[in-house]
Amino acid sequence: MSKAMVIDDSRAIRMILTGILSELGYEVCQAANGKEALQKADTNPDVALFLVDWNMPEMNGLEFVQRVRGDKRFVSTPLMMVTTETEINQVMRAIEAGANEYVMKPFTKDMIEEKLRMIGAVQ
Repeated sequence: MSKAMVIDDSRAIRMILTGILSELGYEVCQAANGKEALQKADTNPDVALFLVDWNMPEMNGLEFVQRVRGDKRFVSTPLMMVTTETEINQVMRAIEAGANEYVMKPFTKDMIEEKLRMIGAVQ
């Protein structure tokens, strides 16, 4: 079973995304911010997918993307931003930092599945 990490400071969003990913066959671990996510990535080097919020305390999603893309273990791991940031320049910053795809909140299960299909994270 592939492992995914959901990184969001909202417990409700983490639970919703965990439910969607579990239905898609992922084992899911969660983190409340980028700093916690980096620590969990160290102990879970088999993470095969990251879903990351932008606005979080301690370390935001963009900082996390930049840091995780600098780690050779995760340089090509599919990574999707799931965020309320809708500015096109914010989307571009995330993609330039290494995000593979971008979903704006609020989202539906179908939107998440479609984007994951586009980046090859689900069949």
